[in-house]
Amino acid sequence: MWTIPKPNYRTDLCSEGKITVNIGGVRVVLFGDVLKRYPESRLAELLNCSNQNPEVISSLCDDFDPGRKEFYFDRDPDAFKCIIDVYYFDEIHIKRGICPICFIKEMEFWKIDPCALDECCKSYLSEKEEELNEIANKVKVILEDLEVDQCITRAQRCQRFLWRLMENPGSSLPARIIAIASFLSVLVSAVVMCVGTIPELQVTDTEGKQVEHPILQAIETACMSWFTAEYLLRLASSPNKLYFARSIMNVIDFMAIIPFYVVLSLTYLGTSSMMELANVQQAVQALRIMRIARIFKLARHSSGLQTLTYALKRSLKELGLLLMYMGVGIFVFSALAYTMEQNHPETLFRSIPQSFWWAIITMTTVGYGDIYPKTTLGKCNAAVSFLCGVIAIALPIHPIINNFVVFYNKQKVLETAAKHEVELMELKSDEDARRKSKD
Repeated sequence: MWTIPKPNYRTDLCSEGKITVNIGGVRVVLFGDVLKRYPESRLAELLNCSNQNPEVISSLCDDFDPGRKEFYFDRDPDAFKCIIDVYYFDEIHIKRGICPICFIKEMEFWKIDPCALDECCKSYLSEKEEELNEIANKVKVILEDLEVDQCITRAQRCQRFLWRLMENPGSSLPARIIAIASFLSVLVSAVVMCVGTIPELQVTDTEGKQVEHPILQAIETACMSWFTAEYLLRLASSPNKLYFARSIMNVIDFMAIIPFYVVLSLTYLGTSSMMELANVQQAVQALRIMRIARIFKLARHSSGLQTLTYALKRSLKELGLLLMYMGVGIFVFSALAYTMEQNHPETLFRSIPQSFWWAIITMTTVGYGDIYPKTTLGKCNAAVSFLCGVIAIALPIHPIINNFVVFYNKQKVLETAAKHEVELMELKSDEDARRKSKD
């Protein structure tokens, strides 16, 4: 048995001003003046109804011993120890090892407002709720994969089958083959784009201009045909067309495809006089350069790249601090370098904006050597800027790596939890089926 300590503001009470509760085998004595601070809570109601009929008492507790005047509850005693703090400190902290979702249910049972939770515990609770939502979404996806045959119409079954085929490589062997083919197409397209710029592999057209080799153009066309077919099939089988079109990865896919057809239309459908315009030629070259967006398609087939992207999103604060440190350092050291070097007859620092370039390549430890100080003070300034740059870059590296590791491990845990949840649901359904068969 443990007793809640009496607060300093407590007045003299008789024995009727306290109640005894038994929480999961732990006996607790609570005083009335403390419980009355929250009159709408379950414990305060017990204090007021201790002399009433058994029906009212049984509605508030699991059992009651009239001889000992003790109320019994089949609840978690550890969670109760946290909840009782609200009567003394007007706030509640969730102790380590207690599930926050179950703790909220305990608070609802004892009729304590969730607003009594401290801010640190509220953020912890919201994080756990997000994890549960992610698990629920993963379970939903797994169940959808298992329930393809339960679709209402044949068209829905075909749409669901096609969506799994294009979006879930782990659903079947053909889906895995399509994912590998898509991955290889992205790599081949990127290699072709790079190889096509080698002068020795280019050919001369009728106008005497260097263009890509016809074989490379044919490979490029084949890859683009694959990308186009893949995008259209995924769009046609998508259950939510608007969400599909607004997704970042799908926007990247579209931006990687559309330049090919724009260049094709300008090249083969446009008039010769139109193609001779300098602006049109520059637009065609710009659209060709946009083909590099295809390399971002690799993120669709790489969980590591996706994890890195999410980790960088969670590290925006650290990255912002890095940019702020570097910006301040660049401004300060470039101004100092210009001031120290401007009186030298062969100075390379013509202005402070021009000195920005020197500060950037020095603080990032690149040092091209195209611009450098020649005075003693300028060299000292360069040494200090180099050291400050190393320190500024190294400071946010650890939080970024930690965010990556935490997010990666979290995703692994969520996937395992989702699969475990599906297995439990299958076991439960099997047990229900056995009971029905026995009946």
